[in-house]
Parts: sequence; C-alpha cells; structure tokens
Amino acid sequence: MSKLRVVITLFVVITFVYMGDTLVLRLRSQPLESVVVERYDAIPEKNNKTEFAFEPPVNQPCVRALFPHQGYEPCWYLRRHSEQRINY
Repeated sequence: MSKLRVVITLFVVITFVYMGDTLVLRLRSQPLESVVVERYDAIPEKNNKTEFAFEPPVNQPCVRALFPHQGYEPCWYLRRHSEQRINY
C-alpha cells in the first residue's frame, strides 16, 4: 500500500509542477527565445569510418520553461545541447 501512495503522490506532484509551468508560460509576455545550435551530419563510410559534414549555425526557437511546450524544447536544455549530431 505504501508503494502505491508514493507513486500516486509523485504523479500528483509532477502534474501540479507541469500545470504551474504551463500557467507561468502563458502569463509571460515573451515566452519564446532563440538559441544558436550547431548541427553536423555523421555519415558512415564503407571502411568503418565516419565522415562529418558541418552545417552553418542556426537560431532555434525555444520556450522559457521547465518542460517542452507548444512543440518547442526548453531553452535550458538547448543551451546544454547546442551541438546536435544527426546520424545517417
């Protein structure tokens, strides 16, 4: 019974945090920012080596929140993952 209470409590807490995050996001006048993201393609070759093709940096929109909202990733996450590798 105590494990069930812990799971239910965790679910309720996470739900309230997400709802509060959504409310703060909607109350902000400018909830979106942009982060410079550098992308590169990793292309495997026949001899078990990888060729890298670097793309120019782009500004990617992000949301100033704890969780992803409206199809955008949070800015804190994008700042920590500003290099994005695309594997083929």
